[in-house]
Amino acid sequence: MYKLIDGKQISTQIKDELKDRVAKEGIKATLAVIQVGDDPASSVYVGNKKKACEYIGIGSRSFELPEKTTEEELLDLIDKLNDDDDVTGILVQLPVPAHIDDKKIINRISPLKDVDGFHPENVGNLCIGQDGFVSCTPAGIMELLGRSGIEVEGKRCVVVGRSNIVGKPMALLLLAANGTVTVCHSRTKDLKDICKQADILVAAVGRPKMITSEYIKEGAVVIDVGIHRMDNGKLCGDVDFDDVKDMTSFITPVPGGVGPMTIAMLMVNCVKAASNRSENHNGK
Repeated sequence: MYKLIDGKQISTQIKDELKDRVAKEGIKATLAVIQVGDDPASSVYVGNKKKACEYIGIGSRSFELPEKTTEEELLDLIDKLNDDDDVTGILVQLPVPAHIDDKKIINRISPLKDVDGFHPENVGNLCIGQDGFVSCTPAGIMELLGRSGIEVEGKRCVVVGRSNIVGKPMALLLLAANGTVTVCHSRTKDLKDICKQADILVAAVGRPKMITSEYIKEGAVVIDVGIHRMDNGKLCGDVDFDDVKDMTSFITPVPGGVGPMTIAMLMVNCVKAASNRSENHNGK
């Protein structure tokens, strides 16, 4: 019988721990969230981030910019926020409109305020095992595994997907936890056979219900990063949940699995950024 990994419950635990810490230590943090254009999904995410800040007791500032905002205007705003001592974390909601180069935007955010963990300096720190900000979704998956009592060490871990935001950092985190890691993608030959060897399978391929029971080893832990809206309005992941669940030992649902963890880990990074800053100030 499989166990459901409840991301809502675990994310609430993490936010409650942060709330206590912020109150006890008197941590002063402010997250600046920039949204360019009015993409409905982005607006929902931005709203959820503001609510999470309020819940744990830190400040948030939001900058809702029109679709026609130029790249230069956005870079100027980031420069101002980098220089603003009251702002401890900066996040630009992706995707940005096509006329703006998201790489330039990510690179402009100070690595010390890069709470999304996308800046090359933070990615580099993750690669070589140094401290920095880790991309929120993969960091959240590690918390889901750890708090569910799932051991990574010595396990065969397969990550399906190689994005900079999920697939690559996920592989690095599993490797750091002493997993034996294979990264697959849409061009991988014998994908089903490779997935069938996984003790821990992370599906971040971006295709609805692609991972069926044919990809699953009996007793595997299955983490579903995907989220898609079907024609009937219901949400589904990259994993065909009903087809796969009875073969697994643990599985995340969609919604309510990985999704809530992303915002919880963003809050972890916000508190860490503020904490780092006050340590640096005190050390001067």
